[in-house]
Amino acid sequence: MTNEPLTEDFTESMEPYQLFGSWLEDATKSEPNDPNALALSTVDSDGMPNVRMVLLKGYDTRGFVFYTNYESTKGREILAARKAAMCFHWKTLRRQVRVRGNVELVSDEEADAYYASRARGSRIGAWASKQSRPLESRFALEKAVAEYTAKYAIGNIPRPPYWSGFRIVPVTIEFWHDRAFRLHDRVIFERTESGWTKTRLYP
Repeated sequence: MTNEPLTEDFTESMEPYQLFGSWLEDATKSEPNDPNALALSTVDSDGMPNVRMVLLKGYDTRGFVFYTNYESTKGREILAARKAAMCFHWKTLRRQVRVRGNVELVSDEEADAYYASRARGSRIGAWASKQSRPLESRFALEKAVAEYTAKYAIGNIPRPPYWSGFRIVPVTIEFWHDRAFRLHDRVIFERTESGWTKTRLYP
């Protein structure tokens, strides 16, 4: 699927989560890799922005969830500011979704359930990697992996206390679809006390 007109006019949608779910489903069918990939933006204490790719691991009407090491750069910046933004871009569909909002911590129960679903090697890696901090050599990382592999050779691998999830609770969600001659379709949903308002934007 390329830059073909949408079969339905998404700008008529009145609720953003259902529309996002429909677009993510389309992307799951068309994107060759990681349709749940997103660019996550945070800011440091000086207001300098940082952006990196992470994977969406869940969403519902409460917000959008991803997991990380809380002692990483993004973890520390989010914990300090409690605000973040994300952008999904699906090249095959020529669509983009931008989300801005406040950030809350997921519950221990949510984090435990997701951590338990990860591959065993990924759970070991969460213990072995001091994410974002200086690494003297690849060997040092492999040594740490070997040590934790031996430590947790049998039985359950507990979730590290510094590894958990964040939920971005949107204040705005913007949908964009490429159209010819840069006359794109854009619509933004903004959260209010009574629900969502919707505004169509110039491209």
